[in-house]
Amino acid sequence: MNSPADPFRSRLQKRWIPPEMLTAPALRCAAVGPVEPRYVLMINPFYAKDANASFGKHVLTPSLAMTSFAATTPAHWRVRYWDENLLAGSPPCDPPPEVVAITVHLTFARRAYELADWYRQRGAKIILGGLHVLSCPDECAPHADALALGDGVQLWPRILKDIEAGCLEPRYVAAYENDYSDDPSARRSLLPRRSFLTTTSLIATRGCHNRCGFCYLATDGLRMPYRMRRPQQVADEFAADRQPYAVFIDNNLGSRLDYLHALCAALRPLNKIWSAAVTIDVTDDPSLIRNMALAGCTGVFIGFESLTDDNLADARKKTPRTSDYARRVRMLHDVGIQVNGSFVLGFDHDRKDVFARTARWVEENRLECATFHILTPYPGTPLFRQMEAEGRILHRDWSLYDTSHAVFQPKHMTPEELEYGYAWIYQRLFSHASIWRRRPQDWRAVPLYLAMSYLYKRSNRFWHQLIKHNWVHTVWSPLVELTRLRHVRYRHRLAESDARTSNPGQVVSAGV
Repeated sequence: MNSPADPFRSRLQKRWIPPEMLTAPALRCAAVGPVEPRYVLMINPFYAKDANASFGKHVLTPSLAMTSFAATTPAHWRVRYWDENLLAGSPPCDPPPEVVAITVHLTFARRAYELADWYRQRGAKIILGGLHVLSCPDECAPHADALALGDGVQLWPRILKDIEAGCLEPRYVAAYENDYSDDPSARRSLLPRRSFLTTTSLIATRGCHNRCGFCYLATDGLRMPYRMRRPQQVADEFAADRQPYAVFIDNNLGSRLDYLHALCAALRPLNKIWSAAVTIDVTDDPSLIRNMALAGCTGVFIGFESLTDDNLADARKKTPRTSDYARRVRMLHDVGIQVNGSFVLGFDHDRKDVFARTARWVEENRLECATFHILTPYPGTPLFRQMEAEGRILHRDWSLYDTSHAVFQPKHMTPEELEYGYAWIYQRLFSHASIWRRRPQDWRAVPLYLAMSYLYKRSNRFWHQLIKHNWVHTVWSPLVELTRLRHVRYRHRLAESDARTSNPGQVVSAGV
């Protein structure tokens, strides 16, 4: 049994990280000619990677923001997508585009401004959008010709139309209240398919029934009611991308249990696999998690956040009691769904024992994966206002607001101790011993679990090479296909089990 003091008795191993994962590429342009009319370049800026976490998480699946905007771009515009995190060098500038669209998030705001200023000097019109633009518009405005505040899918065609007419406005505002099914499918043809585990990032819903004080969904000015796309529309999009595996990037796919039942019915005939973020209360309905498994769900990302009820109450998170978490995790495991648990460290009720206690719980309950974040007060959220009022904000260097640095004064430890414990728990959970302790109880699932775990968690020395040389999909896809084939066999057995236990003469859907 580990002592709560163990993290602070050990000497942490220094984590290796290549310079390419820490420093943005130099901005170079051999020749600067006139801008190319009706050419738009969409950029996802570089951000420094955390040496403690897996580098692989950055190339699991692409963000949908830019490709969704691209889907609404008029046909007479040429569109190019550039993700600096794919390590392909300096972004293109010959010829300079007429328009550069940049998404701005807190941690890479400085890089976004650098890109914006550089392209602006070369004659491009700069459009900035993203959450940081919504929370800090006055900070962003000097670097842009126009700001997109709110739903970019609605705003983007208006912005391009005004650029063509020569009447671009400084700010464009749209709410998230339109019919979500009217939004077009993402323009995935722009993406370098070989650079990601899967390009099928899907979004079926927007919003969440929680409004946790630390979450970016609680940002001032952001009102995102829960909206849903038609289930068959989502299934058709999954099928159209011809990938065996999809990642739902919804904030909480399970906010409406009736909707998730309908979505599972639409996905089940595809014989594909998928994962999604849900809250643990999805287990309130045992028939639902069974239907998720029958529809191809192989894993869920669950924001447990904390194992202390008082922390969750302070954060205003609606969740079952933490004492019931273990039982609910077993329910998911019982239908073959793996669990990636997300935990926030540094809440006001956390003391220095939180690291060893959380690690022990993760191992005892065999969570196949775990993700950790240092509590971070994002600008514009209730948590930021609270910390600011209490004089606990240490600085406003947004590049360090990345959930791997302590940017506030914790109540029961020093910032240095919080960062040390964060690094310790990642090293503990990524160790050979911990990976083995958390292996699935079903021996048939163990080989693929170990292969995935070692590729994802223990291969940081190779990830930058896989990313730089576009080998991510090539290396990962055989494991994905083996996982899909195994899961198809598993759910056939699950469906047969349901058929045997149903009453003779009744027509009962699987999982009921």
